[in-house]
Amino acid sequence: MLIYIIPVLLLLLVLTVVTVQQGTVAITTIFGKYSRTLYPGLNFRIPLIEAIFKRISVQNRAVELTFQAVTIDQANVHFTALLLFSVMDNAEETVKKVAFRFVSDRDFMATLTRTVEGNIRSYVATKKQQEILGLRREITEAVKTNVDHMLEDWGFHLIDLQINDITFDEEVMRSMSKIVAANNLKAAAENEGQALLITKTKAAEAEGNAIKIAAEAEREAAKMRGQAVALFREEVARGMSHAAKEMQTANLDTSVILFSMWTEAIKNFTEHGKGNIIFLDGSVDGMQKTLKELMALNSTDFSDRRK
Repeated sequence: MLIYIIPVLLLLLVLTVVTVQQGTVAITTIFGKYSRTLYPGLNFRIPLIEAIFKRISVQNRAVELTFQAVTIDQANVHFTALLLFSVMDNAEETVKKVAFRFVSDRDFMATLTRTVEGNIRSYVATKKQQEILGLRREITEAVKTNVDHMLEDWGFHLIDLQINDITFDEEVMRSMSKIVAANNLKAAAENEGQALLITKTKAAEAEGNAIKIAAEAEREAAKMRGQAVALFREEVARGMSHAAKEMQTANLDTSVILFSMWTEAIKNFTEHGKGNIIFLDGSVDGMQKTLKELMALNSTDFSDRRK
């Protein structure tokens, strides 16, 4: 009799011991009704009555999605996305949702993938094809908001949703490439035109400034030349006045000054003239005539000054 009892007890002991792996929890039922949650490590159950209904992983899970959507202007868009999710926690109520919400994991995954695809298709259907490539982040945020709320009701948490690739049909890609190339050429032409305009504008400004500076310099030089000539004439007049006074004091004829100036002028003509020919009357009569003309000119200037 003992020989039969010992194997039965050993069998019952084996059926009583339950090992739960790290990163998972086990759901037990008694006569089909939820009983309790077994956590990682060594656990015990009621043999033959308490059954392991399901083992649930609380680790992160990932699924890759590949699907197609249509924009508002009827362009086909192909998406490749990665969905990362996990059970919210290992609390009793949470694992009960995970264990009993769906018939099987296959049904859960089908619902999850179709929900994500549907949300992305709904969002893309309101946009044009030209907008899609620049709205990757907006699409992700819109879908995460909707899907995360739904997953929480199922006991899961959406960790991340990544849209890895967005492509169009081959014809659409070719047309978009042409549009991009045309826009690049247009932008390059506009930039080149702007650069040329700036170059010409700067050159015109530089030329204008150079002309202005040259004009200012010429005006200043002319002013200085005029002042120099005026100073020269003033000094000459002062010197002549002083010489005339000295000659009058010495009872000498002041017309000699005019004659001396005339001879100095002739000397300058001959020294600095370039190929010019001057005819002078060197006779005594000619010199007397010249002297009289100078005296007459001096008398006229003196009368004009007095008036």
